[in-house]
Amino acid sequence: MLEIKTVDKPDERRDFPRGHLEAVHMTGLDFAIATFEPGWRWSESVAPIAGTESCMVHHNGYVVQGRMHLVMDDGGEGEIGPGDVFVLPAGHDAWVVGDEQCIVYDFAGGMATGYAKAEEG
Repeated sequence: MLEIKTVDKPDERRDFPRGHLEAVHMTGLDFAIATFEPGWRWSESVAPIAGTESCMVHHNGYVVQGRMHLVMDDGGEGEIGPGDVFVLPAGHDAWVVGDEQCIVYDFAGGMATGYAKAEEG
């Protein structure tokens, strides 16, 4: 079955401190555009909503704008920026680097399904 949706009319908008996401839900794909403002940090902005120590959502993403630092629970870390495609397993913290919004496209459902909802994961 052919499905076509526009991100201009998302199925859902989810707001959280210093950011929000807009998602479209389709058969076999959930897609979200997440906007993180300067000063956003997962452990401060989303952890109280999720009720977990670290983000327990897997992300497949593409960075459109801005920069973000990622730290895995096992100590691994890296920084992503415009044009970067990434796979980020569950068990991490992240924060915006600098004074520019960070805009991320998330494919396959990580953000669109469980992100910034109570009992994340």
